[in-house]
Amino acid sequence: MTTTTLRLMPFDELGVDSAVKVEIEGHRLAVIRIGDDLYVIGDECSHADFSLAEGEVDADEHTIECWKHGSTFSVLDGAPTCLPATKPVPTYDAQVVDGVVTVTVEQGTS
Repeated sequence: MTTTTLRLMPFDELGVDSAVKVEIEGHRLAVIRIGDDLYVIGDECSHADFSLAEGEVDADEHTIECWKHGSTFSVLDGAPTCLPATKPVPTYDAQVVDGVVTVTVEQGTS
C-alpha cells in the first residue's frame, strides 16, 4: 500500500487534553493532545457515525469518549474500552515536525 504524509495544523493550536476534528483528502481524523503527547485516530465511532473529536478526553486513562452513546476508545491503539462499541477505530502514525502535526495515512482509505 502507498502511504502519504499530511500536514494537519500547528501543534500549539491544540488545547492540552483535548481533541480536534480534521477532514483532509478524504480522511476524517481526531487529532488528540494529552499533555505534550500527540495521537491521531479515526474520527468515526465504530458503534455509530458520530465524531469522536467532539467527545471528552480522559488524560489519565488515555481514552476519548463518544459523546452520543458513551463508548470510550484508547487513543493508543483505537480499541474500545467499554460498550456499546465492540470494534476498534483506526490509529495513525503522527508526529510534530517543525511545530506542525503530521500524520501518515494510506492512500485510498479513510
